[in-house]
Amino acid sequence: MEHSHNCQCGHNHPHEHEGWEERAEEFSKINADKYHEAFGKYDLPGSDETVSSEVKKLLEEHAAENFTPDVLKEIHGFIDLTSLTSLDTKESIWKMTETVNDFEGTRPDVPNVASICVYPLFVETVKQALTAQEVNIASVSGGFPASQTFSEIKIAETAMCVMLGADEIDVVMNLGYFMEENYEDLCDELDEIKESCREAKLKVILETGALATVENIQKASILALYSNADFIKTSTGKGYPGATPEAAYVMCHVLRKYYELTGKKRGIKVSGGIRTAEDAVKYYTIVKEVLGKEWLTKDLFRIGASSLVGDIEHRLGK
Repeated sequence: MEHSHNCQCGHNHPHEHEGWEERAEEFSKINADKYHEAFGKYDLPGSDETVSSEVKKLLEEHAAENFTPDVLKEIHGFIDLTSLTSLDTKESIWKMTETVNDFEGTRPDVPNVASICVYPLFVETVKQALTAQEVNIASVSGGFPASQTFSEIKIAETAMCVMLGADEIDVVMNLGYFMEENYEDLCDELDEIKESCREAKLKVILETGALATVENIQKASILALYSNADFIKTSTGKGYPGATPEAAYVMCHVLRKYYELTGKKRGIKVSGGIRTAEDAVKYYTIVKEVLGKEWLTKDLFRIGASSLVGDIEHRLGK
């Protein structure tokens, strides 16, 4: 029997919710098609095995030629100098910021680090301590590193970081949503976080060590880019394997195709376990070979690290 009710106009109408399940299902199908259509525009760069062998070959052919003082100087300027430990204090973060201030002007041929990256609690400390020019303040946000908190908290935390002086925000994609293919909620959440960034840049962390496969890393990269990420980033460095050359290679292929499709250049950040100049040069080489020299700027390429700065400065000689 069809349920009816009297509305204010005095007429009987079928129940408002008649067929709502069907409409919701249809709406969901349209949205799912939208994401699969986006995925369909990108060819996989190969299977897990072929990507691994391609990367090995690329590095064997080109890494050595990039291990030069000039490249190490460039890389120094691409670093997000990072401290993300449970033992961070205002004093320890202030001291780290002072090392960046102290470096300023000591080597005119070596650019200072690109940013200082800290937990939200220390954005204000960096803001107060930082005197070096053209060094940004970056903060992790959005329930870092697991991203398993309420969207409202992620959005509020991001807005507070920006209000206190963050120029860049690093957030983790909701991998729970990703694994259950709930792309709609995943992208909506990232869109809202991006909006709360205002003028700050948004780096979306894919946690490639958890995603593990070429196909998953490619899909996550695409979803982040279509949610207005300014950078896609490999890892948190917490709980899962960090950056790998293979993951960076896949992400670079997505960035190149995205640029071909949209005309927009977006950046890549590698992080998690990058400690030596040799490590850094591998990623520099992949970006250079897959994306081209125009991506070798701090606006499009970053390396998140804590001990890398010291290693590069040691190699160059202070």
